[in-house]
Amino acid sequence: MATRISQDFLDRLLNRVDLIDLIDSRVPLRKLGRDFGACCPFHSEKTPSFTVSPSKQFYYCFGCGARGNAIRFLMEYERLSFMEAVTELARSVGLELPRGVGGGEADSQQGLLALVEQAANFFRQQLHEHPTRQKALDYLRRRGLDDETAKAFGIGYAPPGWDSLLRALTARSVAPAELLQAGLVTAHDNGHYYDRFRDRIMFPIRDRRGRTIAFGGRVLGDAEPKYLNSPETPFFHKGRELYGLYEAQQRERQLQRLVVVEGYMDVVALVQHGIPYVVATLGTATTTEQVERLFRVTHEVIFCFDGDRAGREAAWRALENALPLLQEDRQAGFLFLPDDEDPDSLIRKEGRERFEQRLTQAKPLSDYFFERLGADINLYSIDGRARLAERARPLLEKLPDSDFRDLMGERLKKITHNPLTRLSPPRVGAINVRQVSPLRSPIRLVIALLLNDLGLAKQAGDLKDLQGIKAPGLSLAVNLIELVQTNPHIQNAAQLLIRYEDTPAGPILQQLAGWRPEYPEDRFTSEFLGALKQLRERYDFTKQLLNKLAQGEPLSTEEKETLRQFQVQHNDPGLETM
Repeated sequence: MATRISQDFLDRLLNRVDLIDLIDSRVPLRKLGRDFGACCPFHSEKTPSFTVSPSKQFYYCFGCGARGNAIRFLMEYERLSFMEAVTELARSVGLELPRGVGGGEADSQQGLLALVEQAANFFRQQLHEHPTRQKALDYLRRRGLDDETAKAFGIGYAPPGWDSLLRALTARSVAPAELLQAGLVTAHDNGHYYDRFRDRIMFPIRDRRGRTIAFGGRVLGDAEPKYLNSPETPFFHKGRELYGLYEAQQRERQLQRLVVVEGYMDVVALVQHGIPYVVATLGTATTTEQVERLFRVTHEVIFCFDGDRAGREAAWRALENALPLLQEDRQAGFLFLPDDEDPDSLIRKEGRERFEQRLTQAKPLSDYFFERLGADINLYSIDGRARLAERARPLLEKLPDSDFRDLMGERLKKITHNPLTRLSPPRVGAINVRQVSPLRSPIRLVIALLLNDLGLAKQAGDLKDLQGIKAPGLSLAVNLIELVQTNPHIQNAAQLLIRYEDTPAGPILQQLAGWRPEYPEDRFTSEFLGALKQLRERYDFTKQLLNKLAQGEPLSTEEKETLRQFQVQHNDPGLETM
């Protein structure tokens, strides 16, 4: 991740940035003892579980597991690349980027985004100026769209012809190859370029920061496909984005619910008729990444699809992708519309009040789940109930460890009349597993305490006697302590952890950095030195046992167990060296 920037520069940057100020300017924080807290900006919650440590310069959410330093926060919150986040932070604290950094990839991407924004301006201009614009205006009027809503969404018009946009932008000295990279033109086999979007109503797709990153185009004639999206680019991945989410958050920062529909015009029509909390997928099945984005900004999501076969299949795929993200403070519902209706046509026919009444009648995910799985099963027979259990169990096992998971399991038992039905334990590492103490061993305790107070490294003294132990976890602990001892400019955990950002040990170290000791700070030193002493004693005793084995002497059952425990704890699979 940080290969293009020196570690020294990253250390200086993280030492100069104040994470409290950075986050508080975006998410208001309040003092919680020696730390600060807030409701997590990365998932919807009612009880704050997001903490920021000024001493560690590190944030951690005990609800969703989000964690990191100032760079990671900007990347996640503002949806920036690593280079963009570093550049923005450096600029904010008056730190000049090293020569040769910030050109390359970051500037190239910014240049492409500028081209997409120019294209958006071009399409909006054509809607008001092009000679053939009338058919586009007539289409929008037939759909009931007013000027204010069209302006809010930046709707435009791609005129007919092969190269309207191409000619307009190349006249400004833009290379066709750059337009290809930005997803605005297509290259023919003969080397010629032509506009990707022609004779279409254009819907700009905006990212979290409000930047236009892509387009969706609705054809006005008989051409296929009816809807066409921009291709995948370095900054646009349709499985991650949601049309209308930026606009919804601009209208209401704390969204109580979001309605997910299938089409661009469905979003625009609902907003115009007074339902501002609506987004659309981009012509594909709802992905887990999209569901995760939804639950980061609201606690209730309603999937509103057509009632036909295609709509129900889309709803089921959304349900399957939502399962790994569901927990007590997250609700999902499903609303199926009458035949031959979509949200656009229905709200124009019924109005806002009736449509919102329908939303209150959305089917909870739990009901839809068992209704769908049991639709073709005779639940009055033993065979049928066994078949339902067989279908439901692997899906329910995707749920994170939570009361919701337990209750769904209990409902399966009730429906199948089988109290012995059991779900497998939650997968280790699954999203939002219940908080378990990370301190399974003295090694982890040493690391966790060090990350809470880097000054403990001075108390550790010489670690040469521990350097010869070939155990990944212990080697990592020794490396961390010695890094702090030999690099006095490392002032906080964020500076230390960035060195392990792209290593297997990175996630575990970040988890340990988020641990809050249950005892006061004046006990840190004694606990830290006590854990190191315990490691040395265990090592000395284990070395004696290994010598006995080497000399052919038998070990007692107790000695064998001691040796086994040493191997388990000191070869911690989560703690690998660089």
